[in-house]
Amino acid sequence: MEKPQPLSETREQITDIDNTVLQLLARRRELSLEVARSKEVDVRPVRDTQRERELLSRLVQKGREQGLDPHFVMQLYQSIIEDSVLNQQAYLHGRANPETQKQQYCIAYLGARGSYSYLAANRYCQRRQVDMVDLGCQSFDEIVHAVESGHADYGFLPIENTSSGSINEVYDVLQHTSLAIVGETTIEVGHCLLAKPGTKASDIKTLYAHPQPISQCSRYLARHPGLRLEYCASSAEAMEKVQAADSKDVAAIGSAEGGALYQLEAIEKGLANQKVNQSRFIVVARKAVAVPEQLPAKCTLIMATGQKPGALVEALLVLKANNLNMSKLESRPIPGTPWEEMFYLDIDANLASVPMQLALKELERITRFIKVLGCYPCETVAPTQLSNAQLLIEPEHFRADTPESTKTQSQAIDDTPARHSLGYKETASEVQAGALLVGNGHSGALALLSLPDTLDGCEPFLKQLKAAGFAGLVLDNLSERPEPAKALDACTKAAEKFGLITAAAVNREDELEHAISRVELILIKGKQMFNQPLLERLGKLHLPLVLERNTMADIDELLAAADTILAEGNQQLMLCESGVSSFKSSTLATLDLAGLVELKARSHLPVLVNPSYAVTAEACPRQAKAVKHLGADGLIVEVSLDAPIADSHLGDTLRQFFV
Repeated sequence: MEKPQPLSETREQITDIDNTVLQLLARRRELSLEVARSKEVDVRPVRDTQRERELLSRLVQKGREQGLDPHFVMQLYQSIIEDSVLNQQAYLHGRANPETQKQQYCIAYLGARGSYSYLAANRYCQRRQVDMVDLGCQSFDEIVHAVESGHADYGFLPIENTSSGSINEVYDVLQHTSLAIVGETTIEVGHCLLAKPGTKASDIKTLYAHPQPISQCSRYLARHPGLRLEYCASSAEAMEKVQAADSKDVAAIGSAEGGALYQLEAIEKGLANQKVNQSRFIVVARKAVAVPEQLPAKCTLIMATGQKPGALVEALLVLKANNLNMSKLESRPIPGTPWEEMFYLDIDANLASVPMQLALKELERITRFIKVLGCYPCETVAPTQLSNAQLLIEPEHFRADTPESTKTQSQAIDDTPARHSLGYKETASEVQAGALLVGNGHSGALALLSLPDTLDGCEPFLKQLKAAGFAGLVLDNLSERPEPAKALDACTKAAEKFGLITAAAVNREDELEHAISRVELILIKGKQMFNQPLLERLGKLHLPLVLERNTMADIDELLAAADTILAEGNQQLMLCESGVSSFKSSTLATLDLAGLVELKARSHLPVLVNPSYAVTAEACPRQAKAVKHLGADGLIVEVSLDAPIADSHLGDTLRQFFV
């Protein structure tokens, strides 16, 4: 056996390679700016997603030939592409606004050095390769005043967080300022437990933090009820207090990067409730900016519609008529005007575009008040994705390199059937969860029940469910129970005695944590159908899933959401039609029977129907008979612990379906 070279030599070689990689990345970034200069002349969009897909596909193939994992190569180059796109946007935006180009910016932000606002501002300046003169402020009003008075060029205001939602105080400040929104930036918020070097987590008695991180780390704090919380004006202030303390029994919540500025160590990481925790900041200045048409742009405006039925809907229909996408809608009370709301809208459009100008003219006509707060480059760079076929991990007959065709790779990829389709899988799929088997000629039914604290003493009810033909219980409204995990355990144990499976309906992301290890099936409620990160996470589970259609979604959107799950690997997926919104009723949805027929014609996935939200209990048996004839594979029916089952509309519903 050949003697390995000394470890020191190996590490030196790795260091040399790392240095070379960094030099090449810097050179690649320089070349990406040459591309931006070319696009400035030709007036072409910054992003060319078709070219990005072709580039990623080629690099994945080359990496595979070198023994590199396709997912690793794709994730690496997604980051490189994002950096390239943001740098090109910053260059083109600067060229369109030469008066903003300086050697340094004075930026007002919340807190002191090390706060999340400071980190976001610093990153914004680094992207534009300018020096930052920082001006820490104690409040949002102070930030705005610093910019209005000319003491700062820009102000950074946190506007929303993926965990704790919108920051209402900032929206209220925006109502009363003449400043314009000229930019945005998003940073990852990695909450850590920061303490002096050598401190152990068990030593901590007092925790300093800003209210936002406290809210975002509520689960961690619930597991440590002995900690005394001290609220601070910013994360930086919290870190300052820990640094100045004489003892090692204090800690702060903040970023590892910020803590390093105060000689603090991250003794625990990942404190946030959500794995993905991001904060979005808006950049405000005294003067609005122009956004070149090559850049993806976003407009933020505020409006008051007045108090009349349908006023907001009428305004939103103006956006639809002009094919404008509204990416955010927020409402805040108007001071001094009880029960009236001011609406904040983010619209994915350039203010100078014809559709946006037409929409504004119409909105000015029908609203009581409207003002554009700013138009600025959108810095959300959605990563270009590759299919499993492009990652070369699907069966051979689904790959794009079949010899029978002379198509280019990109053309072949576009022809790959969607995972939900019968073109992808010719035979109908079957899904089994315990006693429940549906699809490919098999039918089943589930009872939807609001989660009780326990099912002890409900043996007659469970016995009737089983006798009626139900295969299991779907337990809903988990968040209404003070201890949902304990309640799920109790109900699961009781249901098992009668051969009934238990499923959990997920209305909120935090409910999933209680359900994963306790149930045999997950029902994704319709309100979460557009939650891409949640769908991707569920796609990585080995639990059977039911995806309920959102009441505002069309069939294409439902199938696209299904493909998101299937692409992550979980093939145990069923769809559920529960009704769509209509003008027929303000309380009941309308069961989309035509949609059911279309789903069965286009997809191999089993389709369940829940008529409970769309028709009365008396009409459920007729609907059950109809959906059975139209090809439905199963039913989900709402039940109550105190309602009879066998000799009732509920029992008749199942008899009509299974006859």
